[in-house]
Amino acid sequence: MTENILDRKDLEKSKMEPIKDGKFSFACHPGVPCFTRCCSDLDLALTPYDVLRLKNRLGISSSDFLDRFTTDQVRHNCGLPMLMLKMKNDSKRTCPFLGPEGCTVYQDRPGACRLYPVARAAKYLGGRVQEQHFLLKESHCLGFQEDREWTDKEWLKDQGLELYNEMNGLWMAINQSGKENNTPPPITDEKIKMYFMACYNLDMFKKFVFESKLLNLFHIDKKTLSQIKSNERELLKFSFRWLQFAIFAKNTMKPKKGVIKPKKRAMGR
Repeated sequence: MTENILDRKDLEKSKMEPIKDGKFSFACHPGVPCFTRCCSDLDLALTPYDVLRLKNRLGISSSDFLDRFTTDQVRHNCGLPMLMLKMKNDSKRTCPFLGPEGCTVYQDRPGACRLYPVARAAKYLGGRVQEQHFLLKESHCLGFQEDREWTDKEWLKDQGLELYNEMNGLWMAINQSGKENNTPPPITDEKIKMYFMACYNLDMFKKFVFESKLLNLFHIDKKTLSQIKSNERELLKFSFRWLQFAIFAKNTMKPKKGVIKPKKRAMGR
């Protein structure tokens, strides 16, 4: 799959290129004439970690963020929902986080925005993420005329993508699970609702964990329990483990003996 590409209406004018000799020249700042033009007229997919960072940046709940800043229509990837950022209802379809001086959530901007103009082609094989980087050269972007030189690794580090890629890799493993078996479990409406809650509505998932019978049904060590109570990033990792178990019957959760019958180990099976 190709990650972190901003799909615009004029995508046909874009040119995907290999990073020649491992280096490229690029800079984006208010002095570049096209500054913030890439923040309009786009479709931007949000990862679970993007939603976590953004809702905390704005100081609102997951439910409020989903209602205010995401599309009602859900796109599907391998039968599972993909969330999209809702653009403003203006002539340019402007990003809701774009202000007069630039991005108002810059420190917590989505991974796709951080990565641009690099495109990341990634796939999950054998328990590891394999990736390759390209340049996404759009006709409107003048940043390539700047003298600042980068390697792809330098760019990823400068843009703070290490943690984003780590979390997105764990998420990618869930999406890939549906392709590993010739006859994967069916993706029912119940599973889709569980997936959406666990990935995107972390506040609701936390209530599910601590206010349902889940903790009585599974062995969860004290360290993990303490982490998911106080650290939302660890809670999100836990949600990925739960989804692997609940949707694809992976051995990522340990049921207590005699509590869950084997035939009911995975939702919908």
